[in-house]
Amino acid sequence: MGTLQTSPPYPTTTDGHGGYDSDNDDVSPVEQVRLTVTNTDDPTLPVWTFRMWFLGLISCALLSFLNQFFAYRTEPLCFWEMGPAYAVGIVTIIKAFYRRNISFLAGWILIVTTQVLGYGWAGLLRKYVVEPAHMWWPSTLVQVSLFRALHEKDKTRMSRAKFFLIALFCSFSWYLVPGYLFTTLSSISWICWTFSKSVTAQQIGSGMRGLGLGALTLDWTVVASFLFSPLICPFFSIVNVFLGYTLIMYIVIPIAYWGLDVYGAKNFPIFSSHLFTDQGQRYNISAIVNTKFEIDMVQYEKQGRINLSTFFALTYGFGFATIASTLTHVALFYGREIYERFRASYQGKDDIHTRLMRKYKDIPSWWFYVLLGVTIAVSLTPGLNIITEYVMGIIYPGRPIANVCFKTYGYMSMAQAVSFLNDFKLGHYMKIPPRSMFLVQFIGTIVAGTVNILVAWWLLTSIENICQDNLLPPDSPWTCPGAMGPIFVWLFHKAFPKQSWIPLINLPVLLGATAYMPPATAVNYNSWILVGTIFNFFIFRYQKKWWQRYNYVLSAALDAGVAFMAVLLYFSVGIENKQLNWWGTNGEHCDLATCPTAKGIVVDGCPVM
Repeated sequence: MGTLQTSPPYPTTTDGHGGYDSDNDDVSPVEQVRLTVTNTDDPTLPVWTFRMWFLGLISCALLSFLNQFFAYRTEPLCFWEMGPAYAVGIVTIIKAFYRRNISFLAGWILIVTTQVLGYGWAGLLRKYVVEPAHMWWPSTLVQVSLFRALHEKDKTRMSRAKFFLIALFCSFSWYLVPGYLFTTLSSISWICWTFSKSVTAQQIGSGMRGLGLGALTLDWTVVASFLFSPLICPFFSIVNVFLGYTLIMYIVIPIAYWGLDVYGAKNFPIFSSHLFTDQGQRYNISAIVNTKFEIDMVQYEKQGRINLSTFFALTYGFGFATIASTLTHVALFYGREIYERFRASYQGKDDIHTRLMRKYKDIPSWWFYVLLGVTIAVSLTPGLNIITEYVMGIIYPGRPIANVCFKTYGYMSMAQAVSFLNDFKLGHYMKIPPRSMFLVQFIGTIVAGTVNILVAWWLLTSIENICQDNLLPPDSPWTCPGAMGPIFVWLFHKAFPKQSWIPLINLPVLLGATAYMPPATAVNYNSWILVGTIFNFFIFRYQKKWWQRYNYVLSAALDAGVAFMAVLLYFSVGIENKQLNWWGTNGEHCDLATCPTAKGIVVDGCPVM
């Protein structure tokens, strides 16, 4: 999903360094936007053309296919921010996990209604997160840069279009190595290689199933999956993710697991998304769910209570802390700005891009109200991801499918609204008429949702044991993979107002750094942080001209090259399961990383302590 970034509550650049003058209305106040988005527009250019509809619908279907195709892989690379339809997960749970049936029509209706749900909210928020110049979307700049590279004439020796094609070819060619010939390069966990018989060492060193100390990758899908491309993320956000990740992964988890043995943590793996019995065995969830998708208490009592790995359990705790800190952080640092923007929403000072967009007819509010009313009438469920899980668990306990449906409708009302606003911001930067943007996005959503369910249905019925990682070979890619804190930061900023780095401390990002883990792993984060630091600190600071010209183009090229090669590999060798079998294709060689360390716990393939 695209992420909204707000500029820090102080000037980020000066006229002498970044080319920004606060009195100049013809430039954006955000340096990355100034370097990427043009300040010109030609309103006479046609928008709805046969070429637009033909290429647009084909591209929409192709990207939807790629997103859904990669969603079931260990490294689910996404090729636009929203990724595949969230509700496909419900179909996957029913068909792959519980081994039950669901009709195609029911799955399609579920997916389309959840995708459309947030559009009404997006219309209500457009004035506050699309038109303001300081509300910028880093992921959108990648698309802007790519479009400019493909359409603008460039007479320099290395045009952006030429650079894009070269980078795409290199990405396409290289992915053959980590994607098929030498898959161990996806997670280079050298500590496991050095200490091949030590459970503790492999728990520390495994990039896929442990803390990932020193683990890196040479696979772009590992770098860009879950957290998206690190080339598009501002450096201050990367620093916040790094601090939160380090705090949780290398301080909190080791203390909870080895130091305190919280809730018998050593009976289970240190890092896992699976559920376990008290004796460390994999919990048979399907055995405790009856044909009505309700919990069977007799079977549940036979297996005993459900246990989570230490990391998975703490992830939920930090998730609630993130929600609380988000409310506090926004209220303290941006509350006045939001209030003033609300009061002066019809009189506020517009930047150059907003003024250029005034030439086009705006979207009538009733379009959004009708869409919002229809979707609410269909879904009748509000909420937010982790909160919806908790609330529905209390309201309607013992019904897993009802819980995940409630979560999907609740979460998507926010997620789809953010995605739609992201698209509006893209149209804002590219000077696309708002009404055209609305209708094209709505039609694209229907097409994408339909392609998502078709691809999911095909993969779920054609790949044996998909999503059942205990039944798949080691190298198989089809595994499917706090409120008070901001107050202290705000007080610290008030005490030392001249310290410009203090407002960049973002507690929601810091506490929510590991929100994608699991299924994201340590090697995803290690590599993402490293690559992001190289491009958005060193290159941005010391080679700004190169960064301005090629950074976002490179990000798009790396994604595209991997996508084409991955699909080619699947159709050429994946369908018939023609896999290589040697040391370099047998996983990361950290088999003991999932073993418990408590005394007397017996698990297949693990030494008894």
